[in-house]
Amino acid sequence: MSGHSATAVLTKTEGRPAHRLRWALADGWTITLRDLKHWAAQPWGIIFGLLFSVMLVLMFGYLFGGAIEVPGGGGYREFLMPGMFAMTMLFGLEATYTAVTTDADRGVTDRFRAMPIAGSAVVVGRASADMLNSVLTLAALVICGLAVGWRWHEGVGKALAAFGLLLLLRFALLWLGIWLALVLRTPEALMALQILVWPLGFLSNVYVSPTTMPGWLGAVAEWNPLSATVSATRELFGNPGWGGESWAAQHATLMALVWPVALIAIFFPLSVRAYRGLSR
Repeated sequence: MSGHSATAVLTKTEGRPAHRLRWALADGWTITLRDLKHWAAQPWGIIFGLLFSVMLVLMFGYLFGGAIEVPGGGGYREFLMPGMFAMTMLFGLEATYTAVTTDADRGVTDRFRAMPIAGSAVVVGRASADMLNSVLTLAALVICGLAVGWRWHEGVGKALAAFGLLLLLRFALLWLGIWLALVLRTPEALMALQILVWPLGFLSNVYVSPTTMPGWLGAVAEWNPLSATVSATRELFGNPGWGGESWAAQHATLMALVWPVALIAIFFPLSVRAYRGLSR
C-alpha cells in the first residue's frame, strides 16, 4: 500500500465516530454512483425487470382474475395490487444477489477491498442503488395498477404509509440478499435462491386465504413477513383482504414493522461482517 493510501486509511479509520461515519457515508455514496452509472450504460436489466413486473400484473389481473372470489365482493384488481407490490419487493432479492455475486465473480469486490474505503461502504452503496431501483419499480407498478383500475381509498397519508411499508420490506430483504451473495459467492447458486424465494412468495396471503390451507401450513402463511406487509397495505389502501382470526392477522401493521426491523438487525451486521471477512 502506498504512503498516500495508508494515510487515507488512517484518516478514515481513526478519530471521532462522527468523522468515521462521514467518511463511510461518502464512500457508500461513491459506490452508489458507480452502480447507477453501470445501469445507465447497460439499462436492459432494469427495463426487463420493469416489464416482468408489469407482465405479472397483467397476467394475474386478466387471466386468473375471474377464477378467484374476492373477499367482500370487491374488485379483483384492487385486491391483487397490494400483493403484487409486495411480491415485486420479494423478487428484488434475486436481483440483489445477482449483482453482488457478479461483482465478486469478476473480481470487482476484491478491487474494492484493496482500496482505502470504509468496510461498510460497498454493501451500503449496493443497498442504496437497489433501493433506488425498487422505488422506480414500485412507481411503474403503481402506474400499471392505476391503468387497470386499482385505486386507494383511505387518503394520501395512508397510501404513503403503505408504500413506506413496502419499501421497508424491500430494504430488509435486500440485506438478506447481500448476505447470501457474500456467503455463497457463486452465480450458480441463484437457482437455489429462487427455489426458496418462490415458495416464500406463494406461501402467503397474496393469492389465497391462509384459512383454506391445512392448519399448520396456514399458520406458516399467516406468520410469513410477506403476509404481514400485504395485509397491512391492503388495509391502508382500503382494498379488500382476507382478514383472519390469528394474532398475526389481527396485528398485521405491527408485524409489517417488526419483521423488517428484525431482518435488518440480523442481516445488516452479518453482511458487513461477511464482506470484511472475504479472503483477499
